[in-house]
Amino acid sequence: MRQAWSARGRRYHPRRRRRTLLRKIVDVGLAFALLGGLALVSARLERFSTISPAGVARIADGDSLELGGERIRLRGIDAPELAQTCRRQEAEYPCGRLARDALRKLAGSGRISCEGWERDRYDRLLAVCSAGGLELNRELVALGWAVAYGGYRVEEAEARAARVGLWAGEFDTPGEWRKMRGALSEAPHDLLGAMLNWLRQLIAL
Repeated sequence: MRQAWSARGRRYHPRRRRRTLLRKIVDVGLAFALLGGLALVSARLERFSTISPAGVARIADGDSLELGGERIRLRGIDAPELAQTCRRQEAEYPCGRLARDALRKLAGSGRISCEGWERDRYDRLLAVCSAGGLELNRELVALGWAVAYGGYRVEEAEARAARVGLWAGEFDTPGEWRKMRGALSEAPHDLLGAMLNWLRQLIAL
């Protein structure tokens, strides 16, 4: 039996036709998957928009506060936990509460404004906040009541040299203190940490 020839002079193969059909189905499936992925990404983009809450804040501890319905973590710094103690002149003192008091003093009773887009693993907004013309993040490190955590390295070096705040004695870094008590680790607020938070926000339900 003679085989049929295509218009281009090639032999007709049923298997080739099935492969072509299968390829078209796969291509259509990939196209729908790509469109679905783009739609998902578009739906998540609003999570990355800059948020700028402002008003009178409630200070939670040395590096976190609540403002305008947002729980905010001061970006780039790490202050002692509220229950943390440190050592100075061979005696323990409540450095966590003193760090909170330092933030309260800097914030005052007036208006605080913050700005950020990134969220940490606890869904807190990582933000830079200001009050009375002062950047709170920077001032806390400069006064020695917070350590650099992805930013403010110069301010930390100056506070350490001047032996102010925490640097006047001995202390475990807040990250070490949390680790010793089995708390979840928190990524530093650097480029790698920002990428991890970005991916976490992107895939969050």
